Amino acid sequence: MANYIALLQLTDQGIRNVKETTKRAASMTEMASRMGVKITDIFWTLGPYDGVIVAEAPDDETMTAFTLKSASFGNVKTLTLRAFRANEMDGILSKVK
Repeated sequence: MANYIALLQLTDQGIRNVKETTKRAASMTEMASRMGVKITDIFWTLGPYDGVIVAEAPDDETMTAFTLKSASFGNVKTLTLRAFRANEMDGILSKVK
């Protein structure tokens, strides 16, 4: 499974309904599972991003479908990063000639 980090920013709608954020996160985790994405951690953060999701998905397309579906509810905007562990990076670097 590929690893991903999604940075979340609350929209105006999301901040108006901020008291529901942990319930929305639980629903999002269930939805992710049904779509083939495993959310391994969720953090609420300070700074330019309001939250971080750490997830695993079988491929970029599956993760993209999940983040698009999540954003379609109107509570968050996402910025998704593909993340590589050291062993994956070693494989990538072995291709650098």
